[in-house]
Amino acid sequence: MTEKNTAIIGQLVELAKKNAKIDPELYIKYNVKRGLRNEDGSGVIVGLTTIGDVHGYVIDEGEIKPVEGRLRYRGIDIKELVSGFQSENRYGFEETAFLLLFGKLPNRKELSDFCELLNLYRNLPEGFKENIILKSPGKNLMNLLIRQVSVLYAYDPDPDNLEVANVLTQCIKLIARFPAMVAYAYHAKRHYHQGKSLHLHHQSGEHSHAENFLSLIRPTRDFSKLEAEILDLCLVLHAEHGGGNNSTFTVHVVSSTGTDTYSAIAAAIGSLKGPKHGGANTKVMEMMEDAKKNIKDWTSEKEIKDYIVKILKKEAFDRSGLIYGMGHAVYSLSDPRAELLKNKAMELAKEAKREEEFYLYSKIEEIGKETFTELKGSKIICANVDFYSGFVYDMLGIEEDLHTPIFAIARIAGWAAHLIEEIVSGGRIIRPAYKYVLGEHKYIPLDKRK
Repeated sequence: MTEKNTAIIGQLVELAKKNAKIDPELYIKYNVKRGLRNEDGSGVIVGLTTIGDVHGYVIDEGEIKPVEGRLRYRGIDIKELVSGFQSENRYGFEETAFLLLFGKLPNRKELSDFCELLNLYRNLPEGFKENIILKSPGKNLMNLLIRQVSVLYAYDPDPDNLEVANVLTQCIKLIARFPAMVAYAYHAKRHYHQGKSLHLHHQSGEHSHAENFLSLIRPTRDFSKLEAEILDLCLVLHAEHGGGNNSTFTVHVVSSTGTDTYSAIAAAIGSLKGPKHGGANTKVMEMMEDAKKNIKDWTSEKEIKDYIVKILKKEAFDRSGLIYGMGHAVYSLSDPRAELLKNKAMELAKEAKREEEFYLYSKIEEIGKETFTELKGSKIICANVDFYSGFVYDMLGIEEDLHTPIFAIARIAGWAAHLIEEIVSGGRIIRPAYKYVLGEHKYIPLDKRK
């Protein structure tokens, strides 16, 4: 780009920024629900769902009062669901996906048949791996996943058919294929952009969803039972989180137009990629690396608190004033997903001999809650699932590039359920209003413009 072109771009950038600015007072004047949030922080109710329930507060006499967090999938408490399959020494993602899609826990035969379907649909279309993944490797796995989902439209003989039977088949295929789509894109990126050896494994019909993914991303295909169990738990915990989270709401918005399954899911992946949504655990990992460098004695509560105070005062890490992984739009006292993941993280930390790091995480969680309340007044925050998920993935030897794609591998189950719900019960395009606040401008002939 020439110096002249650079100058032109610079001027246009300033012009764009100037004319994109809206006076914050206008949002108050017109009672705009920014972020679809009420003034008290609660979400604006824009739809109904029977799939996931996220509960973190009650409204008593017009005031929000925090309560212990609760997450239900189709009415079943997430803690009961996890306890159920773990107590029977089983993996849980497959039955969780079934529960979300069909509204009931599968019996033994239904679960077996569903797993058989997932196994049948795991393999990608002929030539897809070679022509779509290996010949066009990219640097961001989420963008690559968007592209792959969009291209699958061309491989579908009836992609625009919105009959529930067809959409359900499309969704089950996507659930089954996401692990391989992510894993092959990951190896292609490492090979073509990082100079690493290329490892492309065939999928096993004997593995669970979590086992299959671990075997695909690891050169040796090896994994321990505990490693597979904790990845399976991560998939279960990330599979659904109500209709109001950004990516799931995106599914509702996009599918309400009557578009195809692949377009709706690709849009949801784009939403999930954002650091304020699925990419949040990456910021936690970066913050913790900074903490490890700046807290000399990881057992000192005083040093830990001093560091947290600096973060909140915008004097440490990225100067944002945020303790990443702490706080949530709904949960206040606790996030049940974080509680469940923390317990398994402790087991894995012992196996990986990283107990000291786990202690640091748990202390930052504990002291962070207390310090935030001290400095910010009455507001209460808790650790959310992102606080521990990045640490868990790191202990599993899973690179940062894969953290958000794993979220997508799990959440596709919830997206699919909401897509079908929108098709069956929606029926009206989602079209909220925006208030125009600029005023009237007269047209000026070209020769008279400044």
